[in-house]
Amino acid sequence: MTGAVLTAKTGRTSTRRRSTILIAGCVPAGLIAALALVSFFWLPYPLDDTSGDRLASPGPSHLLGTDKLGRDLLSQVMIGARIALESGAGAVAIGGVLGVATGLAAGFATRWVDDTFSAFLDVLIAFPTLLLAMLVVAAQSASLGSAIVAIGLAMTAVVARLTRVLVKRVLAEDYITAARTSGTSWPRVITGHVLPNIWPTLVVNLALQFGLAVLAEASLSFLGLGAPPPNASWGRMLQEAQATVSTAPWGAIAPGVLLVALVVGVNLIADGLRDTLDPTRRRSS
Repeated sequence: MTGAVLTAKTGRTSTRRRSTILIAGCVPAGLIAALALVSFFWLPYPLDDTSGDRLASPGPSHLLGTDKLGRDLLSQVMIGARIALESGAGAVAIGGVLGVATGLAAGFATRWVDDTFSAFLDVLIAFPTLLLAMLVVAAQSASLGSAIVAIGLAMTAVVARLTRVLVKRVLAEDYITAARTSGTSWPRVITGHVLPNIWPTLVVNLALQFGLAVLAEASLSFLGLGAPPPNASWGRMLQEAQATVSTAPWGAIAPGVLLVALVVGVNLIADGLRDTLDPTRRRSS
């Protein structure tokens, strides 16, 4: 009886912890998503409006102050939230689709093809993601679309390698052998056994990749390889504010805090999803 009570209490504590982590991650990410959504319909000032005083401190007319050109920082931050979410979602979509498809193909490939492909993935993963994205963007014109494609392609190798490992693990299970013995086709095995067993881990990994994609886009924009003006990426805002950070720190505080909040929030969401979706962690907790 005592053991059952302790087990029930432990289960409730574990469930409460998972819920707390998810809520802690959803709050900042949700607020930033709401800020981005509002930017589609309303902005305090147009991005090209330079009527404000230069480097004005936060006040009633400019809640977050202005930059060195007199542009409203709140308007730029709202557009930056939109760009951050677009870049993260776009890169994850590209990397997820290409990576999962490639990983599935490698998981079902013959041994020598699989070994060759694994070596190729190892080389891509060893290559710095940001440097690879910079090369792709440099080969094209600097734009938000180019940055998203570059980050997504750089992300593909990581997702493909994880998918390949998960597929190999599932294919080694006895129920796959039983399914094939009973005459189940490979497409049915993939849709009915492989994908349902690997998607929880993939979802958690893609959530983590979302945060990395946001950081990568901010880094590219900081280097001038992201969305061009008048688009106000958080990375570009930080680059423009570094010259005046000692006299007008609010130009760097707002985008910096929101960038950190979004990445931390997404990582907490991934942590909560891992605890919720992974059955082994639920049983052990």
